[in-house]
Amino acid sequence: MSMSKAPDGMSTHDSGSKDESHFIEDYEGHDNITIHPNAWSKYRLYIREYVAEFLGVCILIIFGTGVDCQVVLSTVTGVASSQKGSYLSISFGWGIGTAMGVWVSGGISGGHINPAVTIALATYRGFPWKKVPGYILAQVLGGLVGAALVYANYYHAINIFEGGPHVRTLATASLSGSLLMLFVSFFGSRNQDLLVLKLDYMTAVSCFFSEFLATAVLLVVVLAINDKKNMPAPPGLAPLVLFILILGIGASLGMETAYAINPARDLGPRLLTSMVGYGKQVYTFRNHYWLWCPIIAPILGAQAGSMFYDAFIYTGEESPFNRPNAAARAHHERAMRTGRRNMPAGPGAEDNV
Repeated sequence: MSMSKAPDGMSTHDSGSKDESHFIEDYEGHDNITIHPNAWSKYRLYIREYVAEFLGVCILIIFGTGVDCQVVLSTVTGVASSQKGSYLSISFGWGIGTAMGVWVSGGISGGHINPAVTIALATYRGFPWKKVPGYILAQVLGGLVGAALVYANYYHAINIFEGGPHVRTLATASLSGSLLMLFVSFFGSRNQDLLVLKLDYMTAVSCFFSEFLATAVLLVVVLAINDKKNMPAPPGLAPLVLFILILGIGASLGMETAYAINPARDLGPRLLTSMVGYGKQVYTFRNHYWLWCPIIAPILGAQAGSMFYDAFIYTGEESPFNRPNAAARAHHERAMRTGRRNMPAGPGAEDNV
């Protein structure tokens, strides 16, 4: 059974066109092509890309918030006899989550698993804008469901950590009572005991720039590994490159704002906290930090990184920077007319030119 390739994304599949992808199921041994072998396949045809994005983000969050919970909750002896990990474990967890999320979705949807990536690809790589809302909705829902599954898995450990089944405070991940780091990103770092400490020296501009910079770096590498004229990742190895990339971002730029670099990775789990009793503080903290830092900054950073790469590196025709201007189009039309005017005609005409 063969399927056409999905639009380009964080994986290294060929760049998608602006037209809808057509998936045709072709079974060997039959002369005819069966488009819909059964009733379910007809509906799957229309939702598989969105479900792939949902699943990719869900897996990302299961690994990412899962490692957050394991490392932080295990600091309490009632949960575990000893700490189960460190900040390095967290960097590895998010890197592995990204790689696995792209691996399960890349061949179907392009493996965006990030609204900032989706918007950047729509702007600079011809990804259809009509698909953008559906992709983003699927990504946010994937984050919500992934966080819910992790919350259910660590429910009893969170109860012990908080001091009761009906106690839900921002101390769940920070122990300092000011930040929530298990499921969403805030600015802060971890000390030797894995306590999350608020970084008072981080201004609003500093937080914004940290997310902006990290996401710009993310998009530069994502576009590079999909650029056939640069050094694209070998087939099937894009998830490995992304694992190294996310691990590096976490190890180098993750201390200040917990490197959200993905609006769905923050907003989906944040919605989950609203449903399980954490209150409005996850939204009102520091003049609505949740909106301008982990959502707006990554989107703008992705645009900036993509703009820089395309302006100075990329030569593919999909980019707005490489579309012919009026003078080039006029020159092309004149060349086409001249070629038609001088076209040899008649038997043996080409031999006489």
